[in-house]
Amino acid sequence: MQSLILVSVGDFFSNLWQSMGLANGTWQNYVMIVISLILMYLAIVKKFEPLLLLPIAFGMFLINLPGAERVLWGTYPEGEISYDSVENRGLLWYLYYGVDKVIYPPLIFLGIGAMTDFGPLIANPKSLLIGAGAQLGIFIALFGAILLGFTGAEAAAIAIIGGADGPTAIYVAKSLADDLVPIIAIAAYSYMALIPLIQKPFMRLLTTPKERAIRMKPLRQVSKTEKIIFPIAITFIVGLILPDAIPLLGMLMFGNLLRESGVAERLSSQAQNGLMNTITIFLGVSVGCKAQGAIFLSWDTIFIILLGVVAFIFGTVGGLLTAKVLCKVTRGQINPLIGSAGVSAVPMAARISEDVGRESDPQNHLLMHAMGPNVAGVIGSAIAAGFLLSVFG
Repeated sequence: MQSLILVSVGDFFSNLWQSMGLANGTWQNYVMIVISLILMYLAIVKKFEPLLLLPIAFGMFLINLPGAERVLWGTYPEGEISYDSVENRGLLWYLYYGVDKVIYPPLIFLGIGAMTDFGPLIANPKSLLIGAGAQLGIFIALFGAILLGFTGAEAAAIAIIGGADGPTAIYVAKSLADDLVPIIAIAAYSYMALIPLIQKPFMRLLTTPKERAIRMKPLRQVSKTEKIIFPIAITFIVGLILPDAIPLLGMLMFGNLLRESGVAERLSSQAQNGLMNTITIFLGVSVGCKAQGAIFLSWDTIFIILLGVVAFIFGTVGGLLTAKVLCKVTRGQINPLIGSAGVSAVPMAARISEDVGRESDPQNHLLMHAMGPNVAGVIGSAIAAGFLLSVFG
């Protein structure tokens, strides 16, 4: 009887130990926990893209707590581990549904559209050329990824990091290279947060003090009719040429139409506030919870992170060079600094143009001028995403 009790007590403590995270942790888990804490520091203390970086970082923290995967995702049957194979589904299985079925990114674009004023772009259509030039980073990274041995679809998913648009990166990656979603998403949002550090040196390097001091003429007033026609016309034109871009671009333009129509204030407010905030939380935590140490810590991750830097740098360079050409063509009417805003990190990239411009002339305000290329970059990244999906999808 005594021996039976001892065996039962032994089994109890053995089962308890096996259920504890301490018995199941790996070095990869703890490395990822440290990385998640660093990202949380950047979000909270440095305020680098906190609205998305903080949910992603905390999701990464949660999933790498040893043993947490079983509770958060659910248990898997024998065989391949995948989203569809989860049996006893946990909270994250349901939250990740919006990523798996690419629902969240278009809804984020709906909110962005409702928050964005396309007036600066309409007032200065040349901004579209700058936004197009800033997509250079996507194609440089595409060829770089192929040279490193990634498949065409994987290379396209990695390349979209250069668009400086997190939802677009997730949308393309989920469609073309599902296994790379967490790496690409975290790289995209991390570099978006580091835009001031990445862009400013190249802005100073590629422009002269005289160019940085150029004062641009005030933008013309854009009529309400123009603002209403613009999203409808862009959706129609792009939809005829590149239907794969419509899930993102269409929702972006629909959100903007809600804003500019003047008859759907409640819908516009909900899109840019309640809905946007909710989807942002779900998207961030879901993506972060896919960054498991055993999968994330690999040579592929290092290559993707390096390619992401290259993509961001060449995106900035492409926008700056395009703006310099326009500066020459217009005989000094365009400040080349607004070219760096051609990447679609709205409105951070436009603020960087303003900051660097005021270093040369404290009274020179470029923010509204830079918003034209900035929103053109959002459109450009969505079109580039549609192009990559049509070619590699």
